[in-house]
Amino acid sequence: MNRTHYSGELRKEHIGLEVELKGWVSKKRNLGGIIFVDIRDRSGISQLVVRPENAYYEVANELKNEYVIYAKGLLVERESKNPNMPTGDVEVDVTEVKILNKAQQPPMIIADKTDALEDTRLKYRYLDLRRPVMQNYLIQRSKITNAIREFLVNEGFLEIETPILAKSTPEGARDYLVPSRLYAGEFYALPQSPQIFKQLCMVAGLERYFQIARCFRDEDLRADRQPEFTQIDLETSFLNEEEIRDIIERLMAHTFKKILNIDLVRPFKVIAYKDAMDKYGSDKPDLRYGLELQNFKEYLNVVPFMQDKDLIKGIVVNNGANITRKKIDEYTAFVKKYKASGLAYLKYQNNELTGSIVKFLDADVQKRLVEDFKLTNDDLVLIVADSQKVTNVALGALRVFVAKQMNLADPNRYEFTWVNDWPIFEWDQDLEDYIVSTHPFTAPKPECVEYLESDHEKCLANAYDLVLNGYELGSGSLRVYDQDLQQKIFDVIGLKEEEIKDRFGFFIDALKYGTPPHGGMGLGLDRIVMLMTKTDNIKDVVAFPKTQSARDLMMESPSSVDIQQLKDVHIKVEE
Repeated sequence: MNRTHYSGELRKEHIGLEVELKGWVSKKRNLGGIIFVDIRDRSGISQLVVRPENAYYEVANELKNEYVIYAKGLLVERESKNPNMPTGDVEVDVTEVKILNKAQQPPMIIADKTDALEDTRLKYRYLDLRRPVMQNYLIQRSKITNAIREFLVNEGFLEIETPILAKSTPEGARDYLVPSRLYAGEFYALPQSPQIFKQLCMVAGLERYFQIARCFRDEDLRADRQPEFTQIDLETSFLNEEEIRDIIERLMAHTFKKILNIDLVRPFKVIAYKDAMDKYGSDKPDLRYGLELQNFKEYLNVVPFMQDKDLIKGIVVNNGANITRKKIDEYTAFVKKYKASGLAYLKYQNNELTGSIVKFLDADVQKRLVEDFKLTNDDLVLIVADSQKVTNVALGALRVFVAKQMNLADPNRYEFTWVNDWPIFEWDQDLEDYIVSTHPFTAPKPECVEYLESDHEKCLANAYDLVLNGYELGSGSLRVYDQDLQQKIFDVIGLKEEEIKDRFGFFIDALKYGTPPHGGMGLGLDRIVMLMTKTDNIKDVVAFPKTQSARDLMMESPSSVDIQQLKDVHIKVEE
C-alpha cells in the first residue's frame, strides 16, 4: 500500500496512470448505485469512483466522513468536470479501497466554510486544522519562515538559539514566571524577547545574529496578539540605522516576491513619530487611504465649547455627506471610548455648509474653511476638540473606523512605512510627570544626550518601528554600548545601584570589555503571516492558539497541578 501521488496533484497529464492515494474521506455520495468519494489530504481533494460491480463496493459503501482510507485505481478523465476543483478534470476508477481507521461523527463541519463557533474550533483544534483553509495558513507560514531564514543566512547572519529559562528584567509587560525546584523562592522568567542575549552575542563578536524566537508576555490579548508569539529577532554590529533598515526592507522584498510574487516599492516611506501622530493620530498609520488629520483650530475656536481646548482637528470624508445622523451618533460614541468629550460635524452640499456647529461660523469663516480644506460637494468633516493627546488618538482611531466601514483600504495593497525618532519620555497625565517609553538599552540620538536630565521633551531615541497597513510589524533601535552612557540612563529612569546590579549586573559587566556599536530589530512573524495570508485574526496562523482570555480550550490549560508538584517548587496556593 504505497502512496504514489498526493490527492491534490492529479491532473490531465496523469490520465492512464495507476495511482495509490491515502487520506481522509471528505464527502461520500451514492448516485444511482455509483459511489463517489472525495479523498482529502493536505495537498487537496480528488474524486474516487466505485461502481456496483466492484469487489470493494461494500467497503466503499461503509465509508463515512473522516475515515482514513487507502485507495488504488486507474486515473481517468471525468465525464462531468468540476472547474472549481484543481483536480476537477480527472477521477480515480477504484480497483481497491481499504479502511485504515474509522472516525466518529466530528463535532464540526470540516471544510473551508464551517458552522462551528470559535470556541468549538479551538477545543477541537486538530479537527479545525484539517480544514484546507486552515492548512493553507500553516503551509504559507512555513514557506514565509523559510524565505526569511534563507535571506538572513545569505546575508551572513548566524542562527543562534538563546535560553527560554532566563531572568526577570523590565521590558514593558508582565513576565511569565517559572519557580525553581532547586532554589526555594527563586524564579526563572520566560523571555519577553531575547533582547539582552542578542546584545551579548554582539559583545561576543558574532556580528550578525538572528533567531526565529519564541517570546512570552503576560498581557491583555486582542485579535493580533497572543501570550506566546514568534519573533524574527536579529542584531548587527557596526551598522547605523539606515543600514539596518535597508536589510529589513530587502528581507521584506525577498519574502513578498518569493511567496506572493509582489514587487515591493523601495525605499519604504519614513515618518517621524511626532508627524505620524499629528497627521494620522497613530504610531502605526495605515497609508492605503487619506483621511489625514487636519488642524481646524484657527477656524473653529469661535465655537463656544471648543474655545478652551488645546487642539481642534478633523478629517474630511469625501462623499460622506450622505452618512446618516444615526451613523454620526455611532461615531460620537466611538470617540468617547478614547476619552474625547464629543464629536462635531460639518457637511458641504450644494455649495453650502450645514451641521452641528455651522451656526457659530460667520460667512467669511465658512468661505475660508471650504477653500483652505478644498471641500467638494458631498464632503463630510468630522471634528474632535480636546487635549492634544486625546484629540490625536481619538480622531486617529475614528479615521481607521470610518475607512473600514467605507472600504477605503485596498486589501491587495501593501503600504510599508518606518516610524522613527521616538520620544524617550512621555508625559503621564495621571502622574503629572514624564515616564520612560523605551527599554533602557535604547540609544538616544547623539544630539539629545545632553538633554537626558534637563529637558525630557527634547530627548529622542535612535528607534524605529516597521508598520504595514496599520499594523506594527516590529520595533528596533540602536543600542547603548558605552557603559558610562548606560549608567547615566539608569540614573535618569530612577534605577538604584542595587536594583541595577540585581537585574542587569552581568550585562553591565559585559559592557566593560569592548562592546561594539550595535543595533537590531524584532519582527512579529505571526503578524507578517496574518497580513500576507489576508486574515484578520492572528489565531488563524498559529497552530495551537489561546483564547482572548489566554486559555487553551483543547488542553484545558492553565490548570491546577498536584499538591506534591507545588511542594517540589516551594509554592503554596492561597484560597
